[in-house]
This record gives sequence, structure tokens and C-alpha cells, in this order.
Amino acid sequence: MARRWFWSLRPATVREVADAIFANFLLHWFPARMRASSLAWTPTFWLGTVSWVLFVVLLLSGLPLMVFYIPSVEDAYRSVKDIEHVVSFGWWLRAVHRLAAHGMVITTTLHLARVFVTGAYKNAAEGTQRREWNWVIGVAMLFGTLLLSFTGYLLPWDQLAFWAVTVGTGIASSAPAAGAVVRHTLIGGREIGEATLVRFYLLHIIALPLAMAVLFGYHMWRVRKDGGLARGDAADESGDLPSIPPVIRRIAVVTMATVLAVTVLAILIPSPLLEPANPGVTPNPAKAPWYFLWLQEVVADTTVRLGPVHVNGALVGGVVLPLALTVVLTLWPWLDRSPAAAAGVTFARERRVQNAVFLAVALAITALTVVGLMRGPSWGLWWPWESWPSMPTRF
Repeated sequence: MARRWFWSLRPATVREVADAIFANFLLHWFPARMRASSLAWTPTFWLGTVSWVLFVVLLLSGLPLMVFYIPSVEDAYRSVKDIEHVVSFGWWLRAVHRLAAHGMVITTTLHLARVFVTGAYKNAAEGTQRREWNWVIGVAMLFGTLLLSFTGYLLPWDQLAFWAVTVGTGIASSAPAAGAVVRHTLIGGREIGEATLVRFYLLHIIALPLAMAVLFGYHMWRVRKDGGLARGDAADESGDLPSIPPVIRRIAVVTMATVLAVTVLAILIPSPLLEPANPGVTPNPAKAPWYFLWLQEVVADTTVRLGPVHVNGALVGGVVLPLALTVVLTLWPWLDRSPAAAAGVTFARERRVQNAVFLAVALAITALTVVGLMRGPSWGLWWPWESWPSMPTRF
């Protein structure tokens, strides 16, 4: 009886491995056999799996938070305060949700970087492979992750959330002609208020999660159609192994490790909750969310006035630079002329120049983010161990 009901969990033959995969929607994402190197930890660090686990953690932790949260300007802050101090383990659920969101931004970015430096967006063989389109889906998922985090940033409706979103949407509004329209559409008016909160809430709990789930489903289907993990022929001489159950065991290990890490960090790192949002009191400094700090730093550094010459930093940092990077990043699989043999090879010699440029840009963005984190009152630089002086808030 156990064999009849649970044979797919412990297949005894190669035929049963294949049957288990073909009969199961989730397992069908994986080929019946995989190269031994693809099952190792180091080629991918399983960053894609970690990102998906964090997304599921966000969904599971978000559901109970939705029960207690009230998406209105009058009640949002109070409901979050009740979650933090009245609801049993509400503080922990909120911390789990917040840390999972930040972690998903980091792991999704690292996953995309890993795919780039290995050239895994390239087709190693002629035929049905369309890895370049899966790269485009990956870029879309990165931006979806950023939007998920950004829309959730406003929901506590405290000073930190309100002014972070104010700065973030202000950067977007610097685009010529369309900037004001984009900001008006995003926040639902000229100022951040009730319409903004409701729009961000619906985007955060319905539209963006559904879009991310669809993109992930297509992403995994495309990986399956393209033959699994991209590995260069010269770099991989390992044999094939049955993918089930080894891949399931590894996914289970990654899932448990990720959930454990988020659980422990949520106990150690509480979620901030400042005073209620006050549009009439501007904090000093007012910062964008941490993943947009590098853009805010570019805006501040490129705003220059030399006599009659005025460089609009908001246009440079808010429109020109991010748009150029996005276009180049999206189209890079078609711009990369390295040979097919370099596909799936980490830091292949044929791709050393483009990898060096990519890592230089990534390092610059990281450095600008760190500098942005160190900004204090009047946008001055302060070491983490230094105390900020008392500065009057701007009315």
C-alpha cells in the first residue's frame, strides 16, 4: 500500500524517476537526469531557490498581517502599532516579512549577477534554446522584486516610510515630459495620501505577487526547455545522475536553512516604527529606501551649478543613468558576441572584459549605496559609530 501511494517520493528505477517527474507539475520543472555538477552547491549557490523561498515566506507571513492591517491614512499606523505591540508574536511576523523582503532583493540581485558572470544567458547549442529570453524574464523579476519591496515600504505610514516613498517617487518625477505623469499615476494625485496608500496596498498584495508568480512559472518552464543549468562543455565533464530525489533533498536543505536564517534574524533585528507620518515635518536627512540610495547619491553628486551651467542631478540620477543601465542590461544577451563555448563558464576568458565592466558597475553601485547609508543631517557623511547632532526638522 505504501509503495502504491508514495512510490513517486522514493522511485526505485530510472523509469519511475521519469514517471514521477512527468506526473507531477512541480517536479516536471526538473529533467529526469541532471549533470552531477548541476547538483553541486557552488555553481549557482542555489540563489534562485533562496529567492523563491523568501517569496513564499513573504506570502505566508503577509497573510496574517493582512488580517490586522487597515489600509487607510487614519488607521494604518495604529494597526501596525497594534501588530507590533498587541498581537501575539506580531512583532516577529512583521520582522520576518521585512527581512524576507530585503533578503529577496539581495538574493535576486546576486542571482542575476551570477547568471551574467557565467554567461548563462547564452545558448550553448543550436535548436530550441532561448536562454536570452529567460534573462529578460529575470531582469523583469528583479524589477518586480524592487517594486514589491517599494510598495510595502509605505504601508506602516510612519515618518520613515512616508518620506522614503516621497524621495523615491520624487526621483521618478524628474523624467522630462512623462515624469510628472508617472508620479501622478503612481501616487494617485499631487501629494502622497489616501489614494497612494490604497494603490500601493493593492499593488503589494495582489497585482505584483500574481505577476511575480506568473513570471517565475514561465522562468522555470524556460529553464526546463533550455536543458537545465547552463554549463560549458569544456567546464563540465561530469556524468548524468537521476535528478529525483537528489534535487529535492537539496531544495529541502536550502528551504530549511533560509527559513531558519530569517526566523533567527527576525528575533534579533526588530522592525523600526517611528512616529506617525507627518507631511508637514521633513526629517533631516530624508532618504529613499536603501536599494535606491545609490540613485539618490548620484542625484546629490551630479547636481552642479557653475555660473550659467546647471546640471540637473535628478535627471541624471533619476532618469538617464537607470534607464541606460536597464536598456543595456536587458539587451546584453544580443550584444554579447562571445562564443557559445563560453556559456555557463564562470569568468570565461572570452568574456573577461565584459565581466570586468559588469563587476566595476556593480562595485560602484555598492559603494554609492554604502555612502548613502552613511549620510546624516544636511546630507553630511557620518561614520556608523558617530552620533548625529540635534538638527531642527524642516517644516
